[in-house]
Amino acid sequence: MQFELIEAREDPLRTARELRALVPAPESVRDAVAEIIAGVRSNGDAAVSEYTRRFDTHDPRPLLVEPEELDRAAKDLDPAVRAGLELAIANVSAVADASVCGDVRVPFDDHEVRVREIAVDRAAVYVPGGRAPYPSTVVMGVVTALAAGVPEIVVCSPPPIDYAVLAACRLTGASRVYRMGGAQAIAALAYGTGTIPPQDVIVGPGNLYVQEAKRQVFGRVGVDGFAGPSDLVIIADSQTDPEPLALDLLAQAEHGPGTLVVAISTDRVLLEALAQALQEAPETDAVGRGVEVVRLDQALALAQALAPEHLQLVGPHAEGLAKDITHAGCLFVGSSAGTAFGDYIVGSNHVLPTNGAARFCSGLSPATFRRRFSEVRIGDANALAQTAAPVARAEGFEYHARSMEARIRQNGRR
Repeated sequence: MQFELIEAREDPLRTARELRALVPAPESVRDAVAEIIAGVRSNGDAAVSEYTRRFDTHDPRPLLVEPEELDRAAKDLDPAVRAGLELAIANVSAVADASVCGDVRVPFDDHEVRVREIAVDRAAVYVPGGRAPYPSTVVMGVVTALAAGVPEIVVCSPPPIDYAVLAACRLTGASRVYRMGGAQAIAALAYGTGTIPPQDVIVGPGNLYVQEAKRQVFGRVGVDGFAGPSDLVIIADSQTDPEPLALDLLAQAEHGPGTLVVAISTDRVLLEALAQALQEAPETDAVGRGVEVVRLDQALALAQALAPEHLQLVGPHAEGLAKDITHAGCLFVGSSAGTAFGDYIVGSNHVLPTNGAARFCSGLSPATFRRRFSEVRIGDANALAQTAAPVARAEGFEYHARSMEARIRQNGRR
């Protein structure tokens, strides 16, 4: 893997921009995705099957995976893999259950506002295929949607769907599973076909076509965000053992082209050791850099500017920065807290904001599947109407003012 050492500039934002520029923006697929979405909207199942034949498999099976196939997959799954998935399901469920918010009541003198939160009716989890199977993504999506209270959760993945993915669908309790992927899957989930009902929310990682399709159907449905290639930043103290850190960087580099991995330290010897380990590792097409800083507060500023998907703090001084971190998809603190644990087993979610989106976006959580709305109850409308009506008239909305003032008359105050 390409891994070079650089010195941090005084301006952390400039250094962050230069690091992000190492991974060029992919070529736009907007027009190709728009054509696929239009085809699915017009021709439904037939279009999905045709695109599946073109992009995934020359002999597509029916879109809907029958329950018996899911049962066989769960029954025949390697016991060690099943045990790992079951622990992941339990841990992700525990964290997600604790994250569900209840209703909030705010009382005033003459009225009250209740902020109510309720789950969407239907949600879809997109599980990538291609490079590798991702049963862990099934866990992250389905378990979190269940904790949110979604009554109907579907999963889709490009065919042929790996046995472990099918087993994870059965173990997590997905309602239905569809053999489809790419932009055509997102279009089918957004608009519906003869086989597939339209969904309220679509979540999950995917390639550029999947992410562009999510962008184009957003507004018709909710989405979790636009997940791009993975990235990892490690801030490490001097004298930190480089071996596990190199493995952490290589683990994220396994996601392939477009992945950015960065190690930041005041210790050049540590950075040189990481560089040697990574350059000797098998090629992954990921891009890496070691950034030498003079002080750890420079490391903090650079990490905040990068707003990485994953951020690891290793060593007593680096770990002390945790309280000041505000821009990260997921924060891992301590030498034992390798990022890979978050991808699988600890209970945090691995569907996270990428490409610096952690400045404004959150990882997948029950909130992704829940809607908030206010419930208003007014007792005596007199004071509210008298105060608000002049504002409505100032905006030119006479009937807004009259609508509120009519409630004064109903209260017998005029």
